[in-house]
Amino acid sequence: MSDYIMDLRKIVGHRPLLQVGASVIVEDEEGRVLLQKRSDNHCWGYAGGSVELDEDVEDAAKRELLEETGLTANSLELFGVFSGKELHYIYPNGDEVSNIDIVYICKDYTGTLKRQESEVEELRFFAPDEIPDKLSPPIRKPLEQWLKAAKQRSSSLPVEIS
Repeated sequence: MSDYIMDLRKIVGHRPLLQVGASVIVEDEEGRVLLQKRSDNHCWGYAGGSVELDEDVEDAAKRELLEETGLTANSLELFGVFSGKELHYIYPNGDEVSNIDIVYICKDYTGTLKRQESEVEELRFFAPDEIPDKLSPPIRKPLEQWLKAAKQRSSSLPVEIS
């Protein structure tokens, strides 16, 4: 969690905060997506986190990717900006957020997978038709959009996340 958000939490407690995130959907050469099993809610998600004060959003996305997965993004492509009720979330500790998530696609990366032990239980690539059911709620909307794009690339892939 960012220092900025931690400082705000000292003032507002668990009350809802508007939180700007920078996230990365990593695709490998086989079209699989990298997901991480989160330590806080034990659900699958992609790399991402809060943007710090005065931090460039793309730099925040690259930082979060490196911290959480050990991978360095050589280039990022803006995928979309996601917000709304579907991204409203209450963390297991009671902290409530309304997320605005700026999501990038990364197909050009280097490094070796290494999970951030304090936040990530497991890292694994999944084919679009193998996405686990237990997804972290705020990533469902962006990941559904990614699956639609994947379906356009191969018409035999399912699009729905149950």
